[in-house]
Amino acid sequence: MSSEKAVQLSDGIMRQDRKLSDGRTISYYDSEQVIREAKDQRPVENRPGLGELRLDALTNEWVVMAAHRQTRAFLPPKELCPLCPTKPGLQTEIPEANYQVAVFENLSPSLADPKAEWELPVLAGLDTPTVDAAGFCEVISFTDDHDANFGSLSLVQIRLIMEAWRDRTREISKLAFIRHIFPFENRGVEVGVTLHHPHGQIYAYSYLPPRVEKMLQVAKEYFAKNGRPLLTDIIARELKDELRMVAQNSDWLAYVPFASRYPFEIHIAPKKFVANLSELSDLAAQSFGEVAKEAMQRLDGVFGIEMAYMASWHQAPVDDGHDVLGLHLQITSIRRAPGKLKYLAGSESAMQAFIMDMKPEQSAAQLRDVKI
Repeated sequence: MSSEKAVQLSDGIMRQDRKLSDGRTISYYDSEQVIREAKDQRPVENRPGLGELRLDALTNEWVVMAAHRQTRAFLPPKELCPLCPTKPGLQTEIPEANYQVAVFENLSPSLADPKAEWELPVLAGLDTPTVDAAGFCEVISFTDDHDANFGSLSLVQIRLIMEAWRDRTREISKLAFIRHIFPFENRGVEVGVTLHHPHGQIYAYSYLPPRVEKMLQVAKEYFAKNGRPLLTDIIARELKDELRMVAQNSDWLAYVPFASRYPFEIHIAPKKFVANLSELSDLAAQSFGEVAKEAMQRLDGVFGIEMAYMASWHQAPVDDGHDVLGLHLQITSIRRAPGKLKYLAGSESAMQAFIMDMKPEQSAAQLRDVKI
């Protein structure tokens, strides 16, 4: 997306863009002045082509066909981790010998830049044409420490990650074919992780995913009726009820949602409504780490084990809903007890109708009871 350059961001954070051997961009985020000049010494390999976008005519939902991803890395041992810094005998995706936060284009992306004029087809049922799977996918490595996890990171490190999320949201939004930007983290083999190194991903879609379409519709209807964003009133209810609160500070609230779908589900939202990550104030970006770190530590402390989870940023689409759809982080874990998982079985998988075996007030109490 960008040539080699350095950019000054908020709170003294510096982004330095460099090129990998195959032409992909890697961006380093540092909290202090560090010169990033290491060259990627790996031989140039051909990158995979674009996948396809096909329409499921039964639901009018787009499905990505990305058969080229079958060969991507799968649970390599620590000594062969592609997200660790490069060292003698190991050339990785990150050429530097150390780093704080690094973001780079995915080697095997589900969605990719079509490099030409591209338009999403008009829905026409069975006559809807198949097109290239346009979009953009990046990997964000949270730290060069292979054995860390998000909850163990320092507040300085979490601030760097937040700045990377904000910056990538701004930068990727400039691509004309992008409609929605989705940063997320998966942790644990139970949720399909293929690399153990602490990292997340950013998927940028050329269409609105079904979940976003639904949330946007509901948010618009609520705003039209009440004149306020729905998330603003949800946060007000959680502050009033207190029963489902997990952690808070002056800028952020972590809570178990009123109608949670998973045994342990935590939402983290800014108390002041914003539509997306790039709209967060520097103050809110700075204070996010306190609440996020506590929430993650409480999640790991419930059973005294590292909980497998999915952490998903929900925000307004690039070109719609900025006055109605609010930013929040959804953390979900399918662990319901030591040695027991909640499987998404018939009702959840086939009907998208979730059934919870535990009230959210109960899981919130368990989370608050954790000693940290």
